[in-house]
Amino acid sequence: MHPFPPVGFKDRIVCKTFDRWGGVSKAPYDELNVGLHVGDDPEAVRKNRRIVASGMGALSLVSSFQVHGENIELINDPMDGLAGSDILNGVDGLMTNRSGVGLMIQHADCQAIVFFDPVTGAAANIHCGWRGSVLNMPGKAVNAMARSFGSNPGDMLAWISPSLGPCCAEFKGWRELLPASFLRFKVSSDRFDFWAATKAQLSDAGVKSEHIYVSGDCTFCNENYYSYRRDGTTGRCATVVMLL
Repeated sequence: MHPFPPVGFKDRIVCKTFDRWGGVSKAPYDELNVGLHVGDDPEAVRKNRRIVASGMGALSLVSSFQVHGENIELINDPMDGLAGSDILNGVDGLMTNRSGVGLMIQHADCQAIVFFDPVTGAAANIHCGWRGSVLNMPGKAVNAMARSFGSNPGDMLAWISPSLGPCCAEFKGWRELLPASFLRFKVSSDRFDFWAATKAQLSDAGVKSEHIYVSGDCTFCNENYYSYRRDGTTGRCATVVMLL
């Protein structure tokens, strides 16, 4: 497992994937579900989000109703997502250069990919499942930070959260779902390494390979995390990044 941020940046940024424990939701969402769209009691989700914000020391927690799309939103003002709704709709990426603002991605097998530019002092967090991989969300996030903050991709650090690993990323319909370029990430007859796909897309966008970190935890294998593939009806984990 590769922790993030690396040594030398811990006084500038906080990043954490919360596992499913330590919240108030009841089964099958037990316990720290932050997803409002999965059938859980909204009041329980609100309490869980407050737990997450407190665990980050966040003044504000920004989240979105995610749609497996490619929209990335610049957060200029502290917006409080603790009141019980996802402030933004149809957004799968968040970025900011404001301190104290927690950018939260909800996931249960998909990747949350965190970015930090130590030169411009900007951060981003994106939601990337297989659809996001096909859309090249990692590369789009690098380009969005370059446009919004003047970030140089060579300066940026990136981290891939606990998510579906190559051991369990089974796609029986891959011929219809994935482009031919993804064949290089096929590790068996119907399994793919999407961690490798993300690393390749980040490298293609100019992020240095030594600046790419991977949690290495498979959410399907590790029952401390929610997994839609494993459980079907389940909650969503929170990955949050915040500038200090």
